[in-house]
Amino acid sequence: MISLTEVPDNTPVIIGVGQYSERVGEPGYEALSYMDLAGRALGAAIADSGAAGSVAQAIDTLAAIRAFEMSRPDRKPPFGAADNVPRAIAKRVGANPARAILTTTGGQTNQQLVGEFAQTIAAGDSRCAVIVGSEAISTVLALTAKGEIPDWSEEIGGDFEDQGFGVEELLEPALFMHGASGAIPLYALAENARRHKLGMGLEQYRLEIGRLFAPFTKVAAANPHSAAPVERTAQELATITDRNRIVAEPYPRMTVARDQVNQAAAIILASAGLARELGVPQDKWVHIHAVTAATEIKLSQRPDLAANPASLASVDAALARAGKSIGEMRYLDFYSCFAIPVFNQCDHFGLAFDDPRGLTLTGGLPFFGGAGNNYSAHAIAEAVQRVRGDRGSFALVGANGGWMSKYATGIYSTEPADWSANDRFAVLPKATDKVPLAEGLVESAVVETYTINRGPKGAEAIFIGRSDAGARVVGNADLADAATAAAFESGEPFGQRLSLTQDERGRTIGRVIA
Repeated sequence: MISLTEVPDNTPVIIGVGQYSERVGEPGYEALSYMDLAGRALGAAIADSGAAGSVAQAIDTLAAIRAFEMSRPDRKPPFGAADNVPRAIAKRVGANPARAILTTTGGQTNQQLVGEFAQTIAAGDSRCAVIVGSEAISTVLALTAKGEIPDWSEEIGGDFEDQGFGVEELLEPALFMHGASGAIPLYALAENARRHKLGMGLEQYRLEIGRLFAPFTKVAAANPHSAAPVERTAQELATITDRNRIVAEPYPRMTVARDQVNQAAAIILASAGLARELGVPQDKWVHIHAVTAATEIKLSQRPDLAANPASLASVDAALARAGKSIGEMRYLDFYSCFAIPVFNQCDHFGLAFDDPRGLTLTGGLPFFGGAGNNYSAHAIAEAVQRVRGDRGSFALVGANGGWMSKYATGIYSTEPADWSANDRFAVLPKATDKVPLAEGLVESAVVETYTINRGPKGAEAIFIGRSDAGARVVGNADLADAATAAAFESGEPFGQRLSLTQDERGRTIGRVIA
C-alpha cells in the first residue's frame, strides 16, 4: 500500500469540490444565470481545496457540462448564453485554461470525465483539470412567467472544443414518432417491463417505488442544496392526487426527476505534484480508485426491456479494478432520475431499499434535483466530502445518461491509488445482441411492455411488442377501441396480441384481437 508521502507526482487526485444553489423566492435569491451559478460553484471548489497557491492560474483544462437547454440542436437558451461557455466560466475565477471544452449530452458525462482527465494527468499531459456545470431552469421558468426576459448572452471569444451533442445513441425514431419522445415515457416503458417480470400490479408497484424513494427524501430534506427538501412517506409518494398525478404509467409526478432547479457543481483534479506545489493539504486529497464507462443497446432493441446490463457491467468492472466489493463501499450514490436505474442495482447486488448506508448521497434526482447533465458532479462532490470525513472509507458513484443508455462508475477514497500503470479508467465494449426492429408494417404483435402518457390533451398509449418473426414493433394502442382500452387501462396488456394498421401519419396502431 502506498503512503501519502510516497504518492508519485503524476498521480491524479481530486483536490476541490464545490456546489452552489438557489431557490426562487427565498432570502438571498439572485436569479443567477447558468454562467454565474457555475462560476460560484467553481469558486467554492477552489476555496475547498485549501490551497496556498493559485489554483485558478494552474487550471490547464476546463470542461463545461452542456446545460439542458443547450443539449439538442433544436433548442436554444431562452435568455441567451455565452458564445464560449467554458471560457465564460473560467473568466469568473480568473482562469485561462489552455484547453476549454463544451461537453456532449448525458448524465454520465461528469463521472466519465473524471476517469478521462485522471488518465490524462497520469500520462503527464495535464496537471490541473476542472469539470463544472449548472442549470438555471427554475429561474428561467419563474422569470418567463413574469414576462421578464433578461439577457444572459456574453461575448467571450477564444477557442474551445465543442464535442457536439452526442445524442446519436439516444435517438429512437420509432419511439419518438409514437409519443415516447422524452425521458418520462421512455423510462416508463422499461419500468413496466420490470413490473410485469415481477408480477406486480400498478398500485403495488407504485408503492414499491415509494418504498425505494422514501429514504431518499429524508436525505434531500437535510441537504441545503435540495430543490425539494421535504421528507415524504412511501404511501405519500405512491398515492395519486391532483398534485401527485400520473405523468406516464406507472409514474406519479413526485417520483420522476425534478428538472426545475438552480444548481451548479464543480470538481477539480490535479496531479499530486501540483497539489504539493500549490500547498493543498493532504487531508483534502481524494484518490480515484477506478472509473469505468459503458454504452447500452438502444431501448427498443434490448433483449430484456427491463434490464440495463451495461450499467451493471460498469459497476462490476469498477469494483473489480478497485479490488473491492459492493459491501466494502461505505457510501453509495446510484443515479436516480427514475426508480428503475436504482432497482437494477438493488436487484443485481441484493441491496435492500433501507440499506443502512443509503442509496443516495444527495437525496436523488426527484427530490434533491435533476440538475440536467450535471447531477453527477453533485454526487461526486458529496462523495468526496464523505470520504474526507471518514478517512479510509470508500464511496461509489454511479452515473446514468439517456434512457439507461450510458453509464459511468467511480470509486473514491482517501486511501492512495496506484496509477503507475495508468489502467484505472476503462471504457467497456458495447454488447451486440440487439433485437432487430421490424421493417415495414407487420400484421400483428404481442405486447411486451407499454406506458400511457397522461397530459392535458388526454391519454396516449405506447407499446413495444414482438412480431411472429421475433422482430420488435413499436406502436400506439387504439384507446378508442373498447377492448384495447380495457386491456391497457387495466395495467395488464402484457402478452396481448394486437392487430396492426397504419394511420395517415404513418404511425402503427394496435388493437386487441378478440
